[in-house]
Amino acid sequence: MSGAPAGVTESLRKTHSTVTRRALFLLRQSNVHNSFPKEGRTPMTFPIRRALGVAVVAAAAGAGPLRAQQAAPPAPQVTAGALVYGQYLYQLKDSLGAGHQNQFSIQRAYVNVVGKLANGVYARVTGDITPSGTTNQVLRLKYAYAAWTPTGSDLTAKFGLLHTPWLDWEEALWDYRMQGTMALDRNKYMTAADFGAGIDGKWNNDQVNGQLTVVNGEGYSGGTGDNRKDVQARVSVRLLDTDDNSRVGGLRVTGYAGVGKYTGGGDRNRFVGLLSYRSKQFTLAGEFASTKDTVSPAPLASGTNPTGRVISGFGVYHLPNSQVAVIARVDVVDPNTSVSGDRQTRVIGGISYQVSPNLRVLMDVDNLSYEGTPTPLQDATRSQGLFQMQFTF
Repeated sequence: MSGAPAGVTESLRKTHSTVTRRALFLLRQSNVHNSFPKEGRTPMTFPIRRALGVAVVAAAAGAGPLRAQQAAPPAPQVTAGALVYGQYLYQLKDSLGAGHQNQFSIQRAYVNVVGKLANGVYARVTGDITPSGTTNQVLRLKYAYAAWTPTGSDLTAKFGLLHTPWLDWEEALWDYRMQGTMALDRNKYMTAADFGAGIDGKWNNDQVNGQLTVVNGEGYSGGTGDNRKDVQARVSVRLLDTDDNSRVGGLRVTGYAGVGKYTGGGDRNRFVGLLSYRSKQFTLAGEFASTKDTVSPAPLASGTNPTGRVISGFGVYHLPNSQVAVIARVDVVDPNTSVSGDRQTRVIGGISYQVSPNLRVLMDVDNLSYEGTPTPLQDATRSQGLFQMQFTF
């Protein structure tokens, strides 16, 4: 072989030369001071003194860079990405005479900046670009929080504008947020993010996971509210394993409780139970929610102190050895169980295709029917044909 590269050889030569000169200097000094050894000591031989001198000099030369390397903190990892939901809508039927809609739109565009910092610190900022009735789009904050997971801990503390316990988890189970929001969100009983503080926890590879938050209660687009606060908690337990070991995978029972006050007064209470089964091939879930509002007007209900009920069931089936999936969902909302004629039922069905890991498309029908006559507070849309897409990068 022709030998080591020139840069490596030169570096070794320079290091050897420097070490040798320092070693010779120390050896000379050693010979001067140790010419007449003290009584009872055996004089060192020259080879031993030289070896010790070289070792001391080499250790001193490398100690400085080693200390600097150990003291330097790890560099922060900052990533940026985007998630976009777009759609084409054609109005199939409308009982309120709003006319047949025929339009393209971007329903949501999220811009995410995530930072992984030293000592288990994590930060996220998400901008939410949403349609507006008066302008093209409106930009608002969806998330802006810092999180900290102590070394070896199962708990993560969060502070800022953070996700609330229920909707973020349920959307991950359903996995088709591109079609629209979940039943409790769509009917204004919950919001996906709020200002406050919380703790996330997971144990035994997500066999048990949960979240506890104290938030303003008005949502990320509803302002900071007053001195009243909402307490929200979710816990999910995996009863049976499947080939999906994520935080929503397996046979699970999940419960949620949210207790709080509206700005200005009035109770805002939500209790939810859900039984779900999810594997890589299919998802099945059934949900029951009870709502209590002591404020007028309450979400989707007239009068004071309405007790509401929301029942939702959904499923996803992935065809074997295919990128095709079939989805179905039914939402039944009764805003006031003591009043007849206000129940509404939404039925969603469609077929999706995973074009690539970054692009999914969905063709579906969204049909909304009312037990009685719709009120202005309710969605005038009765039946829609939709072509929707989700892409991320």
